Order: sequence, then C-alpha cells, then structure tokens
Amino acid sequence: MSEKSDLKIMADCDKAIELDPDNTQAYFIRGIGKHKLGDYEGAIADCGRAIELNPHYAEAYYSRGIAKGGLGDHYSAIADYSRAIEIKPDYANAYVNRGIAKHNLGDDEGAIADYDRAIEIKPDYAYAYANRGFAKHKLGGYEGAIADYDRAIEIKPDYVEAYFFRGFAKRGLGDYRGAIVDYDRAIELKLDYAYAYANRGIARHKLGDHKGAIADYGRAIELKPDYAEAYFFRLIWSLIRVFLR
Repeated sequence: MSEKSDLKIMADCDKAIELDPDNTQAYFIRGIGKHKLGDYEGAIADCGRAIELNPHYAEAYYSRGIAKGGLGDHYSAIADYSRAIEIKPDYANAYVNRGIAKHNLGDDEGAIADYDRAIEIKPDYAYAYANRGFAKHKLGGYEGAIADYDRAIEIKPDYVEAYFFRGFAKRGLGDYRGAIVDYDRAIELKLDYAYAYANRGIARHKLGDHKGAIADYGRAIELKPDYAEAYFFRLIWSLIRVFLR
C-alpha cells in the first residue's frame, strides 16, 4: 500500500481508539502502520498497549520485536520474539526474526538453531534458508551456505539477495567465475544493485579482468555516490593497472 493509504488506515485507527480506548486490534494495526513509516518508538508504544490489553497477543510481541530491532535494541527484541514463540510455538516468522537478532549480536550458532526450527515448521521458507546460509557463511561454512542459497533460489527464483550472497560465498571458495554468474543474475533482477556491481568487480580482478572491474566500480559509484569501498577499490586497481602496463 502507498504511504497515503497507510496514513488513512492509521487515521481510522485513531478514531477507533478515540471511540473505544480498549480496542486492542486498532492499537496493533496502528503500530504496524507507524513501523512502516519509520516511527519505531510509536510502533513500540502501540504494540505495547495492545499487549497490555491482551497479554497473549503473539503477533503484537512479534511486531514490537521488529520495531525494537529497527532501533538496534536486539536483546529486547529477542525477549519479545521469545514471548511470541512461547505463546505460539509454531511461529516460524518469530524464529527467523529472533535468528536475525541473534546474528546481529554475533551469535550465529544460535541464529542457525532458530532458522533450523523455522525451516522445520515451514520447509519452503526461502527467507529462512537464505538467512541460515548467511550465518553459515559468517562461520566459514561456505559449502553449507551455498547449499542454503541454492534451496532459497529453488523456492524463489527471483530472490536477488540469495544470488548476491551465493556469489559472495563462491568467492570465499575461490570460484570467481561462478560468483560472477551470480552477480550477473542479481544485477539482471535489480539493475541498480550497487553492491553487486562492486563485488563483481572484485571477482573480475581476481580473474585478471582489470578493465571490467574498474568499469564495475564506476557503475557502483554512479548508483551509490557515497560507496566508499567502491572508490577505494577503483583507485587501488587503477594504480595497479598503470604499473602493469
């Protein structure tokens, strides 16, 4: 929905709450709307009020956890996801988001355990596979990461980030040609994907294609002018290219 539609829904929630101050659902929906508009503190307050009115409202705990994560309060977010899971043990989304919060705190093994549980509940959960792949990658398990990205792409063939991160894992194994194939696909699906251009540039350099790499860094900079690493790599490899002449 558009921002205009979101604002209209929130205005209706305001009116519903004005007429019925104990309208749990209105607080919850308004909280989701505030989150979508970037008002994380407002979302936390509204989801919190919904929880006060209904202490067993799993979705409200889950949504409050997402808003807390948006503010970087991952420990508190984990507590909310855990409470949502306690109320609703098969809440796959809560497991995934708790896994993401754990990953953000550096607990990738704990994150993988949560992704495992989400996949057990929902075997076709592409997002869970992709996030588990990323956690495995962070722990140095490139082959396992690639297998998870493969599965995510099998479920969702247009999953841009899965192609990008699979390329990243392939680079970790020295498969630069395979990485380029994945970056190519990510760029096909998302033409303004600056990170894919920059990382394709790194893979091209590893294969000796310095001219192509510099072109990729340039495109990444065009798309994201504040992309510091792209400037750095373009500078370094431009200098190297001069010395290689």
